[in-house]
Amino acid sequence: MAASDHPWRRGCGNGPGRVVGWYRQRWHIEQFFRTMKQQGLQLEDSQLENAGRLIKLTAIAARAACTIMQLVQARDGRSGQDARITFSPPEIEILHAILPELEGKTALQKNPHPPETLAWAAWIIAKLGGWDGYPKSKPPGPITFRHGLQYFKSLAHGWRLRNV
Repeated sequence: MAASDHPWRRGCGNGPGRVVGWYRQRWHIEQFFRTMKQQGLQLEDSQLENAGRLIKLTAIAARAACTIMQLVQARDGRSGQDARITFSPPEIEILHAILPELEGKTALQKNPHPPETLAWAAWIIAKLGGWDGYPKSKPPGPITFRHGLQYFKSLAHGWRLRNV
C-alpha cells in the first residue's frame, strides 16, 4: 500500500500536518483544564453543593484560566498581541510602574518585548510569579503565571486605593 493510500492520510485532508494541528489544539485544551484543576486554580477542591454556585465558580475559574493561558501562549512574543486584550488601561499603567523594580541592570535582565504587548505583560507577570527572567531559563508555565497574576491583582488593588 502506498503511503498516500493509507486510511489516516485519506481521512485527514493534508495528512500529518492536520493531525499535528489537532493534537496541538488538544494540548491547549489539556493545559486549560490542568490550569483550572489540580495544578492551578484547584476548582475540584471546591466544597460547593449548589449547582448554580458551582456553575458561577466554574465560569470565574474559566475566565482566570483563559487569562493564564493567554499569558503562557504570548510569553515568547511571536504573536505580537496587544496587552489590552487581557489588561485594562489602568492595569497597563501599573505594569509600567512596576517594571523598573523587576528589571535588572544588564540587558539580559531587561524585558525584551515591545511595551504594551501581551508578551511584555507576560514577562512582568512571570517575574512577579517567581520566574528569574533569563532567556536561557525554562519558560514560565501556568503555575508561575497564576502566582504572578494573583500578586499583580493584589498590587493593582492597592494601587487603586492609593487615591482614596
